[in-house]
Amino acid sequence: MISVIVPVLDEAVALPATLDRLFAEGAAHGHAEVIAVDGGSTDETLEVLARYPMVTVLSAPRGRARQMNAGAAKARGSVLLFLHADTLLPPGGLAAISRAAREPGFAYGGFHHRWSGRDWKLVVISALHNLRCRITSTYYGDQAFFVSRRAFVAVGGFPDCLAEDIAVCQALRKRARPSFLPLRVVTSSRKFEQMGIWRSFARVLAILICLRIGRTPPAAFFADIR
Repeated sequence: MISVIVPVLDEAVALPATLDRLFAEGAAHGHAEVIAVDGGSTDETLEVLARYPMVTVLSAPRGRARQMNAGAAKARGSVLLFLHADTLLPPGGLAAISRAAREPGFAYGGFHHRWSGRDWKLVVISALHNLRCRITSTYYGDQAFFVSRRAFVAVGGFPDCLAEDIAVCQALRKRARPSFLPLRVVTSSRKFEQMGIWRSFARVLAILICLRIGRTPPAAFFADIR
């Protein structure tokens, strides 16, 4: 079984499409369980979740790492899929994870990525994003990061820090090569577009540079990340 863990905070708008895609992929028929972990939403997120009785709803202190770790602690699957509330799995996504998990030495993986917007700059950024992942074996959370329960427990789960997705991948890649699936997840480009595409990209680069030189990225870089 794949346990799909969705951290949520004020995601009433994006959440229905994400859940509908999951259940279209067979999550309601024994192929997966879905766990949503709310960090204290003040919009209609909980009302949206109430329309999906197949989803197990948990509460946890706000913070993506804390919420995802709380979901992992309750999960029953041998594979954990951490899915952002504004990211759509591709058709065949759950089946592709199942195939990857059956490969010898499987530890973790992610999907190729693209933004939902049609601006050419977003296309270029997605291409660079995927190239970086191929070179570094490190995935962002919006690439539908998945991991074997055994490997996740062995590295201690997500550290409670900024850029927790990068940190856990850095620990995992010491144990095994990842599975970089050719299917593409689609993430809402709303935050990139709201801030400005090039400005958002510059912030991502600044975060990566800080981590590369061993500095903690300024908390302000994560002010709108939930």
